[in-house]
Amino acid sequence: MIKFYSRSSVALIALLIFFTSYHSFAQKIPGEEILQWESEIVVFDSLNLNEPSDVNTLLVTGSSSVRLWESIHKDLEPYQVMQRGYGGAKLTDYNYYAKRIIKPHPFKAIVVFVANDIAGVEGDKTPKEVKKLFQALVKQVRRRSPGTPLCWVEITPTPKRWHVSQAIREANNLIKQYCDHNSDLHFISTYDYYMTSEGLPNLVYFREDSLHLNRNGYQLWTRIIKSSLEEAGIHP
Repeated sequence: MIKFYSRSSVALIALLIFFTSYHSFAQKIPGEEILQWESEIVVFDSLNLNEPSDVNTLLVTGSSSVRLWESIHKDLEPYQVMQRGYGGAKLTDYNYYAKRIIKPHPFKAIVVFVANDIAGVEGDKTPKEVKKLFQALVKQVRRRSPGTPLCWVEITPTPKRWHVSQAIREANNLIKQYCDHNSDLHFISTYDYYMTSEGLPNLVYFREDSLHLNRNGYQLWTRIIKSSLEEAGIHP
């Protein structure tokens, strides 16, 4: 039996379809929290066109601790390093920009440090959400650079974020468990190295902001990362 609808019913159905479609489209539009990094990613776009790299290049990427690592090329010698760090990167925005940050070819390895998804502020992710975001990043990397080893640098315990250290530690542990079950993923443990014997973050490794590493902190990071790469069979 054929049903006939009134003009008002048809209009209502059309209106519902429109708003449903608009809502789905709007969800795909990144918010200001993500788009605020666009100018920095544009710089990466330019660098990716001009900076040479090959299968011997170690891509070190992530948030501000990577960006502020001024001596990275000297520190990580003899590895050939490509540096891609920006602002207060979170996995939410990093995943959005990954296709522009990571060149679509094999690297020696990709080393990632992103530490702002749990910062003790409104909008923080839960440890389980951080793990899911990391898993999404793994998929991004596999699409861009199939077969390239991916190394996750453990989120450092910092004095400024000590009040959320339990959640950070839990996120670290969940990511480590995931990495341990995947042969092409490597978890670089750093947490305990930055702690005092009293079980607190060691101030000797941090800048006055109690968040970012100072020269001592980077020297320790260098030793840990290079040693971990060697243990994983990722040689210069």
